[in-house]
Amino acid sequence: MAGEPQDPKCPRPRTIAAWPRSPLARLAVMGTISVIVPSLNDAGYLAACLNALAKQTRPADEIIVVDNGSTDATAAVANTAGARVVDEPLRGIWPATAAGFDAASGDVLARLDADSVPDSGWLAEVEWRMSRPDRPTVITGTGVFYDGTALRRWIARHLYIGGYFVWIGALLGHPPIFGSNYAMRRDAWLVLRDIVHRGRADVHDDLDLSWWMQPGMTVVHDRALIVGVSARPFDSVPALWRRIRMAFHTLAIEWRAWPPFERRAERRRRQGFVFEPMLAETIDDDPEGEHPLPA
Repeated sequence: MAGEPQDPKCPRPRTIAAWPRSPLARLAVMGTISVIVPSLNDAGYLAACLNALAKQTRPADEIIVVDNGSTDATAAVANTAGARVVDEPLRGIWPATAAGFDAASGDVLARLDADSVPDSGWLAEVEWRMSRPDRPTVITGTGVFYDGTALRRWIARHLYIGGYFVWIGALLGHPPIFGSNYAMRRDAWLVLRDIVHRGRADVHDDLDLSWWMQPGMTVVHDRALIVGVSARPFDSVPALWRRIRMAFHTLAIEWRAWPPFERRAERRRRQGFVFEPMLAETIDDDPEGEHPLPA
């Protein structure tokens, strides 16, 4: 789970000028990126998220907003920003996310929440890290919480998210995926879409996806991949308790379906297996890269 040091031979580009400008050259480096943002009655937050995406130094090739049955201006905000709107009537963050992944055409599926605010280099970081020689299946970052009190922001960042990465990471044997900030290869989703509990609104989608990462698929915790996230789920003790209770409920479901000891044994048995995504070959004259833990 350690962060990746800056590689002096292949520095992270922070501006679009550092990347190939022609579509063919860009495809040779990494491929196309779709950004998926599920939203339910979050028009105000969504507008800020889409505004941040419009300022990316590496523009998205496609932005999909999944309207999960909103009664506010969610669809209008998305249309005004030039995003593609996908309707998903089945309420729940997992059904909405899965619908967006299914509809996306990009080689890489980048995921944000409606209240996520990525900095201008977020997609450049996604492109840079996913094109490294180790070719991770998923990269994930964390969040810097905004709004709310300083105490709530501290609890959210250090206890809730920090605890998630420490304890769930130890259980899984690899970094867990943080649902407000990650990117996954589409090839992997085509494998996982019929395995995960995509139709259930009563599970944490990121924990479920983390649990069902197959042998040979890899997850990298990229500490440079950070987004702003609202601290509103921590506005009250009941709201926080609902999230914690849902986490234990999700763990109970996963534990019964694929017990962690069996999961680790399967990983050991297939340690030499490597999931090979069907993307364009990476152009990189540095043969050395960070080797993520296999899921």
